[in-house]
Amino acid sequence: MTKQIRVIMFMAHPDEAEEYTGGTAALFAQMGHAVKFVSLTNGDAGHFGEERSALAKRRLAEAQEAGRILGVEYRVLDHHDGELQATIEVRKEVIRLTREWKADIVIGFHPTGGSHADNRTAGEAVRDAAAFVAFTPLLVPDVPPLKQSPVFLLTPDYHAKQFYRPDIAIDVDQVIDKKMDAIAAHVSQVYEFGPWQRGILNQVPTGQAERKEFLWSQQKNYFDPTKDRPEIKPILEKWYGPERAKTIQYAEAFEIADYGRHPNDDEIRELFPMLPAKP
Repeated sequence: MTKQIRVIMFMAHPDEAEEYTGGTAALFAQMGHAVKFVSLTNGDAGHFGEERSALAKRRLAEAQEAGRILGVEYRVLDHHDGELQATIEVRKEVIRLTREWKADIVIGFHPTGGSHADNRTAGEAVRDAAAFVAFTPLLVPDVPPLKQSPVFLLTPDYHAKQFYRPDIAIDVDQVIDKKMDAIAAHVSQVYEFGPWQRGILNQVPTGQAERKEFLWSQQKNYFDPTKDRPEIKPILEKWYGPERAKTIQYAEAFEIADYGRHPNDDEIRELFPMLPAKP
């Protein structure tokens, strides 16, 4: 490894970084690169029966376990779920954390996409911070600015595909089980709140193996480039070649944001060392 790549991912809630970027994060981590997940809210509205402060503690513990599984650092900020605002305070938190991590890559939600207000706001906060993480020493002066802008990438909100045009796609077949284990660590969400919202709580099994099978049945189409995400297939062909792309079952993809640095294809291969040499 010639250079350690440093990646930070800002999502709105604990569990989203795993769902949208967990495979890519696992690949970075197992190659010796540094990854940090940041949830801008504490997730304290994500249940049907828990008391909010107790739920926030529970979700923090779930996030820490998911981070352990993937080999990444995990930070959960103490903003209330459902109440996230793109304030100056939140912008400064994003700037500070990005600088402290010395990020080469920053991943967040699309600021105008998605059906969840917190997700859109998380995207806005990252977009608004982007101009200040480098070359602006008088803003957040306690942390030195970066010497160049990171590459800012957008991950899809699965419920707002029309806002999303992927530029990079990553084959996550070899780490899909690790990704699913990290998602499964969020018991309060994948086995309780999510099923309750969909009216299928009574279908959640109790056995560990049966639960994993249930979770897989609920999640797998999101990661399959031939099903719910057909726009990913031609991007996989670009980066892996047509023959290799035919064999890829599960992928994660990212759009280069219209702010920050715009890398060329050679730089993308340097930033994503799990990509093969030019096919």
